[in-house]
Amino acid sequence: MPPRRQPPPASGPWGPRPAVLLLAPLLLLLALQGVAAAPVGAEGPEDSPGLQDAEFPSGLLQQAARAALHFFNFRAGSPSALRVLAAVLEGRATVNPKKGCQVDLVFTTDHYNPEVGEEHLGKCSARVFFRNQKPKPAINVTCTRLIEKNKRQEEDYLLYKHMKQLKTPLDVTSIPDSHGHIDPSLRPIWDLAFLGSSYVMWEKTTQSLHYYMAQISSVNQWKTNDDTIDFDYTVLLHEFSTQEIIPCRIHLVWYPGKPLKVKYHCQELQTPEEASGTEEGSAVAPTELNNF
Repeated sequence: MPPRRQPPPASGPWGPRPAVLLLAPLLLLLALQGVAAAPVGAEGPEDSPGLQDAEFPSGLLQQAARAALHFFNFRAGSPSALRVLAAVLEGRATVNPKKGCQVDLVFTTDHYNPEVGEEHLGKCSARVFFRNQKPKPAINVTCTRLIEKNKRQEEDYLLYKHMKQLKTPLDVTSIPDSHGHIDPSLRPIWDLAFLGSSYVMWEKTTQSLHYYMAQISSVNQWKTNDDTIDFDYTVLLHEFSTQEIIPCRIHLVWYPGKPLKVKYHCQELQTPEEASGTEEGSAVAPTELNNF
């Protein structure tokens, strides 16, 4: 029997078209697996087999966006410019099993204390690198549509002036109150506490744990000999997904337009059979919006 003749390849500068069509899905799959070499510090394809999209934890993009905003808020150092997540627009995750998970994403933000009728505050793009299940992800974030510098400086200075003119240093407990209400006169104190807590929440965030400031259980303002404002807060952080409440003592030193200074001490809740644990940290806001 004579050998079966193969049909001639389709003409074109890129070679046989049927082969291209058949190979495209395979090449796409290989590309998705090969991008595991992309995260910062990856050593090469042979050292970093990728994971399928289905294996990424649910909510990973939102987790990365929240971490990026905690870092952004801490770096901005302005209670008038606090942002919260509105929506994730797009993103992708790549994995190096030996090093961690890198997330590149774009998301929109809202003002933390929005005025009636205010639109989305802006859009951010970020690269977040979770070092497996270790805390304090590496972050590079850029945001647009920032609050006008003059407006932010004016609002921050009004808050600063108000706090400096108090005849008696502030001593407050339970914000919000038992009914979940925050008195308007205490809103600036809450925003300052959220500003300091942003650093703590970023440092404690992992690929599977994130935090929300649930309550201020106490706040003390200290008289200073310089121009700064000096606070001691005790805040209660709600830990997701464990649902535990983590008390943290935060020492915050703030002056409008200057880097924020934060020290903290968190008490981890553990079973009686385990030794008590603490976490401590301190920082001055960096000069760049990344920590890679």
